[in-house]
Amino acid sequence: MSEHAPHTPEHHPASSSNFLRQIIERDLAAGRHQGRHWGGSPGDADHHARGVPDPARIRTRFPPEPNGYLHIGHAKSIWINFSLAQEYGGVCHLRYDDTNPEKEEQAYVDAIADAVQWLGWSWHAHGTEHRYFASDYFETMARAAEYLIETGHAYVDEQTPEQMRANRGTLTEPGIDSPWRDRPVQDNLRRWREMLAGQHPDGAMVLRAKIDMASPNINLRDPTIYRIKHATHHNTGDRWCVYPMYTFAHPIEDALEQITHSICTLEFEDQRPFYDWLLERLVPLLRAPHFARARQRIEDLRAQGVEAAKTFALRCHNAAAKLGRNTDAERRMAALFARWEHDRDAVLRDLDGFFELLLAELHHFTPLLAQVLTAYEPEPFDLPHQYEFARLNLTYVVTSKRKLKALVDEGIVTGWDDPRLPTIAGLRRRGYTPEAIRLFCERTGVSKAGGWIDYGNLEVALRDDLEGQAPRAMAVLDPVELELTNWAEVFGSATHREACRAPLHPHHPGWGERQFTLGQRLWIEREDFAEQPPKGYFRLFPGNKVRLKYGYVVECTGCEKDAQGQVTKVLARVIPDTKSGTPGADAIKVKGTITWVGVHEAVAAQVRLYDRLFTDPQPDAGGKDFRAVLNPASLRTVRGYVEPTLANLPAESRWQFERHGYFCTDRLDHRPEQPVFNRIATLKDGWGGR
Repeated sequence: MSEHAPHTPEHHPASSSNFLRQIIERDLAAGRHQGRHWGGSPGDADHHARGVPDPARIRTRFPPEPNGYLHIGHAKSIWINFSLAQEYGGVCHLRYDDTNPEKEEQAYVDAIADAVQWLGWSWHAHGTEHRYFASDYFETMARAAEYLIETGHAYVDEQTPEQMRANRGTLTEPGIDSPWRDRPVQDNLRRWREMLAGQHPDGAMVLRAKIDMASPNINLRDPTIYRIKHATHHNTGDRWCVYPMYTFAHPIEDALEQITHSICTLEFEDQRPFYDWLLERLVPLLRAPHFARARQRIEDLRAQGVEAAKTFALRCHNAAAKLGRNTDAERRMAALFARWEHDRDAVLRDLDGFFELLLAELHHFTPLLAQVLTAYEPEPFDLPHQYEFARLNLTYVVTSKRKLKALVDEGIVTGWDDPRLPTIAGLRRRGYTPEAIRLFCERTGVSKAGGWIDYGNLEVALRDDLEGQAPRAMAVLDPVELELTNWAEVFGSATHREACRAPLHPHHPGWGERQFTLGQRLWIEREDFAEQPPKGYFRLFPGNKVRLKYGYVVECTGCEKDAQGQVTKVLARVIPDTKSGTPGADAIKVKGTITWVGVHEAVAAQVRLYDRLFTDPQPDAGGKDFRAVLNPASLRTVRGYVEPTLANLPAESRWQFERHGYFCTDRLDHRPEQPVFNRIATLKDGWGGR
């Protein structure tokens, strides 16, 4: 079994094919990742070249930021990345994108690891623990930033944040170049090193990539890649006072970890061009052996004769869109290509000049080569690629970690593991199983199309998972006493206890039985009695007969009330020779069966009845204030009674309370002397044997 297989005993099979599987299968068939090596730990291509042939056919990663607890949307991403790695003989890395020290904490780091493991996944594979931190790569990232400065593709900008926002442009108007955009390389290096040395305050300046302020994709308008933050980092302490932006750090992390398929949600689709731009610019730094092989291939093509050289030159011309315009070498190459547009014979005249420029300034043309060289080999620079899928939008919840944190900080919920929250910790406390969450993820599928998934689908997945494995028990949540007035007459003593038994699970006889006793006084649900029953009511009312589940048929004779008219006791008489499982038990036909617990052995229990936290199916859509649609009845706590079977349950045990749905013991507050249960889901009408 793969080391990525879930730890839980049952793992649902993969759902039908989706576009991510098709991409992976296409890549494997084309041999895009064959011949790769793994250096035993993340590093540049020189490091990996010294390692062994990579035992992983693909590498994926789950990259949470440790600034909060994981939620159901993260569970979907976890399932996608770990299950694809498992399915295709790969490895999935757990990587913390810890690039923002002001919002990240060790407690979140620990909670993330716990959630991934609880869901059934492991980051151990082939004898290696693939658990990494972006902060482990800060040295490499700083070197990459300096390399971009040295090659003319990054600059230090001293505009204020307000000026940068104003000059960024709009979707219909280009941005305005920063007055610092064309400062000399040496001045940029000096300022950058001052930033590294902590010589400037927060916000005084940033490092920006130099791309295109007129790009229709605003993400390419010289994005910020480093900012100053004098803050203590959970992992590196006070070693750094500048920190990379996520969009800069993430591609570098993927490259160092040899990630083949970088899978993320659709909100990062517009960031993919920068992802590719950055990695392609950093090829000489991160992929030095591949860069050297590319140079050799170009020299070989030139040496093969005019036709081979011309074909290669025209392929470069056709990929001219990959050229930047920020260095003299790029502008000279663009001028060559422009001349070829109007004079095809100019290619032959310029061939020597083309190769001389290309080979002399090769590090400026790696984006061009990343596209052109694929005509000669599948993956010339062995760079990771980003793919996007539609995020999970679940009704009646918010999944923004900022908003979840507000719910916690403002005391609206009791903590990140409040069972009303869609956090994995909250779902766990509520009683959801890892299998149910994985089943839900599989059923929702993977696509490019967005949409809303009704919360009920999550509950259905839970019911489908628990139906075959949750033991049964009886409980009374809104108790009223039922007295069997002829008990002493029938059994000879008011203190007689009649032994009853029931299966732990109706479909698993091998699980054994539960045992309890019936006495003169019982607890029943208040809703199981009505003085004036509505039409179709088959439970207790004067003159009607019902069966006490696993016990006798009884006939209601009336009730007792207090001074306010509240029913305090229901009265009935037991009908002899009708005990379940005995000869003649079916002699009297009844339409109703009710659950009960004997007063003499009932175990008092606290039960938390959870409903959805919000009354609006899309509580924060369209800029709405999610606090305005909080459900005041999202939590009700009642005190009821349960079978003696449930007096001392292990943590996280799950039971189906007949008629009431699925419950679990609360793993934090459980006390043997008074069990505490959380309701997981209610049963549909007609379930429970009423």
